[in-house]
Amino acid sequence: MTFQAVADLPLAGTVYAEGWQTWSRVGVYRAGETSPRAPDERAQIVEWRPGKPVPPGVIQAEGVLAVESPDGAATAWFSPDPAREVATLRLAARRDRFELRSDGPVATLHGDGLVATLAAVGHRLGPGPVRIIPSGWCSWSYYFKNVTEDDVVENAEAARRLALPIEIVQVDDGYEADIGDWLDVRREFGSLRRLAERIRATGMRPGIWIAPFMVGPRSKLAMEHPDWLVAEAGAGRHWGKEMRILDVGQPGAADYIANVFETFSRWGFDYFKLDFLYAAAIPGLDVYRQAMQLIRRAVGEEAILLAGGAPLLPSIGLCDAMRIGPDVLPEVPHPQLEIDNVVRITRLRSWMNGRLWINDPDCIVARPEIAEREAWAAHLMDYGGLRFSSDRLASLDARGLELTRRFLRG
Repeated sequence: MTFQAVADLPLAGTVYAEGWQTWSRVGVYRAGETSPRAPDERAQIVEWRPGKPVPPGVIQAEGVLAVESPDGAATAWFSPDPAREVATLRLAARRDRFELRSDGPVATLHGDGLVATLAAVGHRLGPGPVRIIPSGWCSWSYYFKNVTEDDVVENAEAARRLALPIEIVQVDDGYEADIGDWLDVRREFGSLRRLAERIRATGMRPGIWIAPFMVGPRSKLAMEHPDWLVAEAGAGRHWGKEMRILDVGQPGAADYIANVFETFSRWGFDYFKLDFLYAAAIPGLDVYRQAMQLIRRAVGEEAILLAGGAPLLPSIGLCDAMRIGPDVLPEVPHPQLEIDNVVRITRLRSWMNGRLWINDPDCIVARPEIAEREAWAAHLMDYGGLRFSSDRLASLDARGLELTRRFLRG
């Protein structure tokens, strides 16, 4: 659809422009400012919206754009049926006015201030009451890809010994032999099936990370079933490789990924951190939604789905929680928080929390070497989203343990 004029506005005020997915830019702009543009093709695929580059001189939003005038009144324009279509909205200065254009249907909502108006958009788009998700622990921000079965069990046992209110214990990236070969476990890791049993033995619920629609180019899956991969598009470079996309429109591919999730469920996993989900939307929103619905059928309604790297508005009704910003720590030696950026992004997207899903601003990290642990903990305690820890619990000092316990208790 070509871009059509939607509104003509005074060249004044504050503009909120939503991004396409978890990792996309979300910003608040003033008159005269413009949206950042993807620096290269990879960034356009991975961080912006594929196929919708930002032209010069505009503020571009995907699905939601709101303007607050100097007197405090605000108006939001948003895609009313994002399961079917998410419009790209472009706001451009034309002499002394703003012109808003859209390439798809938009609804309009008026309110008092940006915060309240965006909250009203959340209520309008929300699928209904969101579920309560228990507190948990995740391996990523301490062990990264070097995690083992014994590391995870050590933390489950430490949580009980330290009387931390942790109910879910989730292993993250690092268990798999290759991206796409999810049931082939890295030899140094141990056993996923045994891990689930050991977590259950502590009285907790096992959780697992998976990037279900990403396929490593040298994986067994890619080598044995090249016909199950999207032929005309890739998912960008990750893990040092040009990643392929699983084509769930192929019956064999759909059966394969359904079997992976059914197997995990049989082993006892019922919390799933689904990552890099933007890949499934590259062939189309209908494909993405079918793929997510396939996962839900495989794991059942009682399982908890956390989405990440996911198209935001198209995921409404498909997940229970959503990562709404970057990782709290980079995967580098001696990682530290980029707290200003993470806090800014998670605050901007707070209008989604409790309306579209439970927001996941990322885990608390409170070990002694984290310089900004006090500020990060304070932000999380005030935020009211998903409550997970990602430290080696046994290595927390007294202050780190206090912060972690207070945060997990809510």
